[in-house]
Amino acid sequence: MEHLGILYEEHLIKNIELYLRLVISALFGMFIGWDRSAKNKPAGLKTFMYVSVSCTLITIISIYSVEFFGNSNANNRMDPMRLTAQIVSGLGFLGAGLIIKDGVRVKGLTTAAMVFFSGGVGIGIGAGFYGMVFAAVFITFILAKISLLIEERQTQSRRIKEQQGIQ
Repeated sequence: MEHLGILYEEHLIKNIELYLRLVISALFGMFIGWDRSAKNKPAGLKTFMYVSVSCTLITIISIYSVEFFGNSNANNRMDPMRLTAQIVSGLGFLGAGLIIKDGVRVKGLTTAAMVFFSGGVGIGIGAGFYGMVFAAVFITFILAKISLLIEERQTQSRRIKEQQGIQ
């Protein structure tokens, strides 16, 4: 039962980083979901927070279960990233459920991609790669905003060309 020591008060300070990983992951997940929420999309703050935190939790459990259970048997070989690989499959399934084809229009691709990204954030935080995850979130946030401006200009340009062609 020593592997449950993370729950006892004397181990709380020793393992504060593990709890901090969950908090950071939740904040990043909410930050990612903020974009979808602001655009009145079905997946928003809570959805992305849950995806990110669950991926962080599974990654932490996967990594530390090797430490706790890896030496229990001489023939026991444990791969800390095996559960993480399964996360990726589950995120693909979840993302596929968000994509809807409506005639020639496809909706939900960006939300599905963001769910997948949020999972990656959770995996990265769970594994302790704070700097890399922060950089990824910051870069994608800035470039998403720049992309939005570019898309808006392209839309305006098309409208002007259509209006000139009609007249």
